[in-house]
Amino acid sequence: MIEKHHMHKSKRAIKDITEINDVLSNGRYTTLALCKDNHPYSVTLSYGFDKEKNCLYMHAANKGLKLDIIKNNSNVCGSVIEDHGYVQKECSHKYISCVFDGVISIVKDLEEKKHGMSIMLNHLEDDPSYAKKHFLQKDKAYNSFCILKIEIHSILGKKSL
Repeated sequence: MIEKHHMHKSKRAIKDITEINDVLSNGRYTTLALCKDNHPYSVTLSYGFDKEKNCLYMHAANKGLKLDIIKNNSNVCGSVIEDHGYVQKECSHKYISCVFDGVISIVKDLEEKKHGMSIMLNHLEDDPSYAKKHFLQKDKAYNSFCILKIEIHSILGKKSL
């Protein structure tokens, strides 16, 4: 499950899934690569990591280009990066990152939408109860946005510290 791609500098590979999960747990946004009709599209989204289900949840508007692409091609590649800064006079950069492949879907089930939003708010907010109280008290609030879910099929971690 961890490694799918060849890594040029194998000494930088992260082989421990716990360390990779830490990158996903600590990250706040992911950059996704999608493709439709041989036209690539990249988008950066905040997310929540569900370690138990090995997936990411994110929210989006109910319509738009990324949803059109997802409906036609659910394959996705994404990255999460912990930036530890550029090192002056060494022409180097310190980071921990992971790249994953998976399948992205638009969540239709209300209970899973609630779960996904809860995962996301717990991941991103210092006090998730505020957003839940002010924006998500009624089930109909979930009609104003969609929840996306990425099921991670393979993941590769890399670091240079």
